[in-house]
Amino acid sequence: MAKQKLSPTAKRAKAIRDKKAAMTPDRRAKKAENQVKRRKAIKEGKDIKGKDYDHKDRRFKSVKANRGNDGKGTKREGFSTKIMKKTSKSKNKSTKYKR
Repeated sequence: MAKQKLSPTAKRAKAIRDKKAAMTPDRRAKKAENQVKRRKAIKEGKDIKGKDYDHKDRRFKSVKANRGNDGKGTKREGFSTKIMKKTSKSKNKSTKYKR
């Protein structure tokens, strides 16, 4: 994927925003959960190179296949709290952050 064409000032501001978003308690919990799943899969001998965990289907998929709600887009994507309770240790919070 091509990099965004940003001015140096915009690039610095984006790096700060991205870091702030990545360090929210919700995102940190999700990253920790994914680390556990990846380590477990590697230990079980699964080949997960170039794959991401799909929380909806509960399996590893290629990065391409794990985007955009399996080709249906994200506008109609439902949110099942039952699935998230089983897979996520964090409470259901918005990934938006305050500026």
